Amino acid sequence: MTLPRLRFPGAKAADPLDAFAPRPETLWLEIGFGGGEHAQVLAETQPRAGLIACEVFENGLCSLLSRLVPEGGEATAPLPGNLRLWDEDARLLLRALPEACLSRAFLMFPDPWPKTRHVKRRFVHPAQVALLARVLEPGGEWRVASDDPTYQAWVGEVMAAQGWFEAAAPAATRPDGWPPTRYEAKALQAGRAPLYWSFVRTLAASPVS
Repeated sequence: MTLPRLRFPGAKAADPLDAFAPRPETLWLEIGFGGGEHAQVLAETQPRAGLIACEVFENGLCSLLSRLVPEGGEATAPLPGNLRLWDEDARLLLRALPEACLSRAFLMFPDPWPKTRHVKRRFVHPAQVALLARVLEPGGEWRVASDDPTYQAWVGEVMAAQGWFEAAAPAATRPDGWPPTRYEAKALQAGRAPLYWSFVRTLAASPVS
């Protein structure tokens, strides 16, 4: 009962800020929020930003929803007005949103899809980068984090070959203002070394829709 109350309505895609109450000043998007810790912190600490958090896996959705509402309050407990959830493929939403509507986007510790035949499933892929570039405003920021060496090398390769984002070098420690995640903590405990990128949208023309 909680998810329908928080689900971002596709009918609002042309004016996404109208899906929030009150109407926020800016729009952010998280792609694949996992357990939802990062999305929850953003919603709690950034009240002026409307956040659409995308996740297709039921476990992740349930993890976030269980922290937002107490047991028994699924239908009535108050919910954050600046958070909406998208439980379908994020690419569908990116195609529906208007050009340059986002000021910030997040891709935190995505599935690395390590096998060669799975490369096209990675969100950091030329086709998906073009989709995101279309909806991110010039000067907007795209934050990416990964602890997987194969994915880290892939991010560097893909982003060096595109022209819509500044191909900045990654940081080896989580920058100030980046909320931690449970997956990051597990990676560090296991001895893996995350990298953190902040890609800024350039003034280059938007990709063709």
